[in-house]
Amino acid sequence: MTVNIQKLLHDITPSLKDALKEDACHNDITTSACVIKGQTGEAAVIAKQDLTLAGLPVFAAVMRMVDRTIRVIPHYKDGQTVKKGNVIISLRGKSAAILRAERVALNYLQRLCGIATLTARFVKEAEGSKAAILDTRKTTPGLRLMEKYAVRCGGGQNHRMDLAHMPLIKENHIRAAGGIANAVARVKRMRKRPVILEVTNRDEVMQGLRAGVDILLLDNMTPAQARAMVKLINGRALVEVSGGVNLRTVKRFARTGVDRISVGALTHSATAADISLLFRD
Repeated sequence: MTVNIQKLLHDITPSLKDALKEDACHNDITTSACVIKGQTGEAAVIAKQDLTLAGLPVFAAVMRMVDRTIRVIPHYKDGQTVKKGNVIISLRGKSAAILRAERVALNYLQRLCGIATLTARFVKEAEGSKAAILDTRKTTPGLRLMEKYAVRCGGGQNHRMDLAHMPLIKENHIRAAGGIANAVARVKRMRKRPVILEVTNRDEVMQGLRAGVDILLLDNMTPAQARAMVKLINGRALVEVSGGVNLRTVKRFARTGVDRISVGALTHSATAADISLLFRD
């Protein structure tokens, strides 16, 4: 997993600042009443379940936005597995600052670890096949960069980052263009990047092959149908499946010989990981 963390943090800084503003972190009336000014303390971020880590730099960035003197000491790296009960991060600094940053920092960490953990489960199910597990654009508005980073931490790969990244011709594009051949030809005239075509049956697969697309995305097919299409395509294009893929079916799809499996659930249905921040006595 090669990710430029500094660039990621630079790009998401406005979102982190907005989240802290949303939580009124500098007007925490409870902390102001309960914590003596200048009081310092130590805290631990603890895994309450087995999980795959993602978002440690994001957690640290949020803490330091509130108070640059907070010491954030991670005991693992993103992408590693942590067992229930283990300490993920140790914190030292002003108690009030840690409390003001706690909820926002944990929200990001729990969300990203949830995505990474779910992704790792899908990747595990596909082991032994050549199929890569990919995400989709079904991300939380404003959190796409972080959520797609979390997929990478879980062992998955990123599909298109946005609409400008790569052309993907879908049903409505085909209708608007007046057919597959027209749609592919128009996209090829505008872009030299690989062209993905979404197909739903054998006839559309054949049209895509004749048009010279690079990737055929088999939409909502069964594993048996996908296997038949892989045989038909016979290496003339990369084959991707999407739709109807879950933890119960992903292994069957992976064994059909497809190259890629895209799963919207990695980001739109991941459950936040159970993680707590507790001060030490």
